[in-house]
Amino acid sequence: MIESWRWYGEFDTISLSEVAQTGTRDIVTALHDIPYGEVWPVDSIAARKRLIQKAGFEWNVVESLPVHERIKRGEGDLAQLFANYRQSMANLASEGVKTICYNFMPLLDWTRTDLAAPVSNGATCLRFDAVKMAAFEIHMLGRRAAEDDYPEGVRHRAAAWFQQATENDRDALLAAIMAGLPGAFERYDVTGLRNALNSCAGMDRAALRANYHRFLQEVVPTAEELGMRLCVHQDDPPRDILGLPRIVSTGDDLDWVLNAYDSPANGVTFCAGSLGANPANDVPAIAAKVAKRIHFVHLRNVRKDPNGSFEEAAHLDGDTDMVALVRVILQEEARRRDTGRSDHNIPFRPDHGHHMLSDLTRDLIPGYPLIGRLKGLAELRGVIRALSS
Repeated sequence: MIESWRWYGEFDTISLSEVAQTGTRDIVTALHDIPYGEVWPVDSIAARKRLIQKAGFEWNVVESLPVHERIKRGEGDLAQLFANYRQSMANLASEGVKTICYNFMPLLDWTRTDLAAPVSNGATCLRFDAVKMAAFEIHMLGRRAAEDDYPEGVRHRAAAWFQQATENDRDALLAAIMAGLPGAFERYDVTGLRNALNSCAGMDRAALRANYHRFLQEVVPTAEELGMRLCVHQDDPPRDILGLPRIVSTGDDLDWVLNAYDSPANGVTFCAGSLGANPANDVPAIAAKVAKRIHFVHLRNVRKDPNGSFEEAAHLDGDTDMVALVRVILQEEARRRDTGRSDHNIPFRPDHGHHMLSDLTRDLIPGYPLIGRLKGLAELRGVIRALSS
């Protein structure tokens, strides 16, 4: 398994020289300053790659090349947006960057309600609190149908939270929900989010699947021609939110994606944390089922509550059997090696992590600390070494 580290370029306060001390060998990054839908210029890709290589790393995985919201909504004439996406793929391939992670979550990326929930010994973690999310949807956003999406007990607690919440509490909740959007674009206030949701009115699961199928038809042939791998990230959280459907949340969803365009170029970014937040998902079993099409792996763990809440756990301590999952990935690497593939090793990164020690006093991207991810990487490195011996 190839150790990787997500780095946000000019938006990241962690330097590449600090990342070098973790011992990882690859950087996973993107051009977060380029608005969604625009072409990534070759010169900008080349400059980023030179910067990464000068620091002693390689850049093999893009996370992410975003899919424009109009494509997800199937809105209007999309020919130029698809052409731009294909051109960005070609420009990346020309610089040797040939694995593209992306997601098909409408409107929002990963969503949390707390960016610094307390955990043991003074560290903090990301948390999705179903009560706070219900308070946001029902009482702050005023989405009428939201009451049907939450059980009675959660609704009562949400009303109580909203009644006692200060303006600062509500502002912090909105900021947490918006924090999952990378780069410099598409942050919303409550009014802006309402307007954005109106643009998605009427989009159900079937419509979103149809739009996703069209996306695959438009871009996978180009990936095949370029020798690239596209790998979809699962929904986070793996459930409908804000009245919007999520269609990459279960093993059955992944089966649909892979069969929608049956090609080795159409694959999976296997996110243990995203899948692990759904109580119905057996994460190692799903990994074994889609193993042949896993091109990139996010290793993190979550701990779930009965009401639908969950929080980031230490990498080896959550609800997912991380040792069993890593064993599946190593077995798939061995299978690929036995078939003669020279690229049998699968890149992974320690995803998220607790903010601890000096992380707590730094201005860091939520969920992407230095010490917390290093701790996770060290634990995962030990599991990989033990299983490989």
